Formats: sequence, structure tokens, C-alpha cells
Amino acid sequence: MLLREFIYFDQDQRGPQEDDRYLSQDDITSVLRRTDLRKTRLTLKMINELRRAGEAHQHEREEDLGLVRKMYAVPQPESGGM
Repeated sequence: MLLREFIYFDQDQRGPQEDDRYLSQDDITSVLRRTDLRKTRLTLKMINELRRAGEAHQHEREEDLGLVRKMYAVPQPESGGM
């Protein structure tokens, strides 16, 4: 996983913000041990969290792509007032 999945930096506040993608309280219940032989089952809550994380990634990707398109767009021809 990438660091940006855990910490969200807001452009207005310039500080790390908590986001819905990662919930630290879920780490305690999801620890697997070597003696665990059964497969873990996905719950609807887990599936919903995965969906929200995927939507957030898609939204960030679209924002980044819009910025890249704006940066590398063909410049508009200047109209000369001569």
C-alpha cells in the first residue's frame, strides 16, 4: 500500500487529514496468526470500505489527469492587436 492511502493532505490546510480509506481501529481485529487455518470471509462492511477506497482513488486519478492535461495542453494562439 502507498502512504497516500493512509494520510490525506488537504490543499487548503496543508496538513495531514484523516480520510475514510483507512480505519486504524480495524487493525486490532484483523490480525492473523500462524495457527489460523481458515480463510477469512469478506463482510459487507469490508466490501463497502474497499469500494469507497476505490472510488477515492479514481477521484484522485481524475483530478491528477485534469491537472496534467492543463499543464501539457497546446497553448492558445495569442490574438495580436496590431
